[in-house]
Amino acid sequence: MAHESDVCVVGGGPAGMMLAVLLVRAGLSVVVLEKHADFLRDFRGDTIHASTLNLMDELGWGEAFLRLPHQKARRLSGVFGEREYTFGDCGRLPGRHRYIALMPQWDFLDFLAGKAQELSGFTLLRSTEVDGLVRAPSGRVVGVSAAGPDGRVEVRARLVVACDGRHSDVRRLLRLEPREYGAPMDVLWFRLPREPSDPEGVSFIVGPGIGLVLIDRGDYFQIAYVIPKGGFDRVRAAGLEALVDNVGKLAPSLAGRGDVLKSWDDVSQLTVVINRLRRWDRDGVLLVGDAAHAMSPMGGVGVNLAIQDAVAAARILAGPLRAHQEPPLWRVQLRRWYPTVATQLLQRALGRGVVARVLQSDRPLPVPGFVQLAARFPVLQGLPARAVAIGFLPEHIAGT
Repeated sequence: MAHESDVCVVGGGPAGMMLAVLLVRAGLSVVVLEKHADFLRDFRGDTIHASTLNLMDELGWGEAFLRLPHQKARRLSGVFGEREYTFGDCGRLPGRHRYIALMPQWDFLDFLAGKAQELSGFTLLRSTEVDGLVRAPSGRVVGVSAAGPDGRVEVRARLVVACDGRHSDVRRLLRLEPREYGAPMDVLWFRLPREPSDPEGVSFIVGPGIGLVLIDRGDYFQIAYVIPKGGFDRVRAAGLEALVDNVGKLAPSLAGRGDVLKSWDDVSQLTVVINRLRRWDRDGVLLVGDAAHAMSPMGGVGVNLAIQDAVAAARILAGPLRAHQEPPLWRVQLRRWYPTVATQLLQRALGRGVVARVLQSDRPLPVPGFVQLAARFPVLQGLPARAVAIGFLPEHIAGT
């Protein structure tokens, strides 16, 4: 099976689907290759940041999008010892959306795919995994080859964009190695029931050698159980009951709810990495999102960075591609370098200054200085909220 298009997008995640819909709106033909049969995968980044909600408004889709089921996180808080501290207040954000929407990522991706399918020039190939690059005699990449549900697939395109995540097949085929910056933690994901009286939004709870993040998903909490890097085998050896007990000790209101965890099959492990490619493009190929720069899950900002990359790429590349000119791929990295590096520096500083200290300590961690300052001077709570919910360089749709 052969396809020809202006752009081939590899990966149907947030970056890939946002880029595809924007390029199709600009009059280009786009083929998206998604290795899975659908978007239904648990424990993906489910945060829709204020910057993304603003983009939905700019596209004219804001009202329809917010009719999808979601919760609103209006504050960022942490429990240190016996006291809860608010250090991020989304009510201080500029614009209409002064919150972070918590929505299953599959709903977000289905929404974007539906909008793209309303336009001509969009093709989504599911269950199709890229396993090769198609090159011209000059060596330029002019497409990809893949294994699909009905056999071999080849997509020829003037531009291939890798949006296929931190384990990017395209990056591997190009033999590109990102620079690793290290992270002190890994994360175990699981669900526990939530009661109406429980806290709303996103809460961080720290104790000796362990941390929890509680993400309000309506009738359940999505729990991030933070462990030392490479520590999963030790946690598993201690047994599932020990994990459940630790959750109850840190969050007494959740004690007794861990019986829903029947086996380790109910727990997913995320190996946390922070890395970045030195160069995001090669002849005929652009890499964006986690394929170019993997983020820690802190704040769910990796989703936001990926979407912002896609918006910048569409704005910079659509015109030259429409005019059949060589697209200036380097300009995408130039535009997105500052917010990427700034976000990773912040994550690395928090990893060293807070997370590593928590995980290495056998006693409760003193309240971090920035948390104390934010609690004492509430006006400062707008800064962490903006860094998480909007980011360092929010992008806008071309023509709005």
